[in-house]
Amino acid sequence: MGLRHRRQHVEHEEEAIDLAPMLDFVLNLLIFFIITAVFVKEVGLTLNTPPPAPPNQKQEEEDNSTLFIAVHKNGDISIDQRLVDPAAIRANVERFRGEKPDGPVIVVANTKAPTGMVVKAMDQARAGGAMNVMLQPTTTK
Repeated sequence: MGLRHRRQHVEHEEEAIDLAPMLDFVLNLLIFFIITAVFVKEVGLTLNTPPPAPPNQKQEEEDNSTLFIAVHKNGDISIDQRLVDPAAIRANVERFRGEKPDGPVIVVANTKAPTGMVVKAMDQARAGGAMNVMLQPTTTK
């Protein structure tokens, strides 16, 4: 019986949770996310927009030194006020580049137009040899 009595008098040490491994893990996660965040690249289009015209100067609609390709809200494409097929953009740009080699091509796209048609129009213009293809958003038509 004396043995039982001795066990009851042993003082209990206060137990604590060791937080060092958890802190190491959290710091490793922090370092990992900081390093990987630097290498994340946003995918997007590079757009060349024409400079805004001064408020007192009106832009001429019949400017022969610039080719305007309009992409309408419903996805239709027109060049010089006439509807064209998206495949015909390249031929029109090539003809324009033959007449005016340094003339810019401006894709005037409605903000509600399908993005795929706008990109297709810009790609076809570049395929036709236009190096300076600009995008001008509009809310009309």
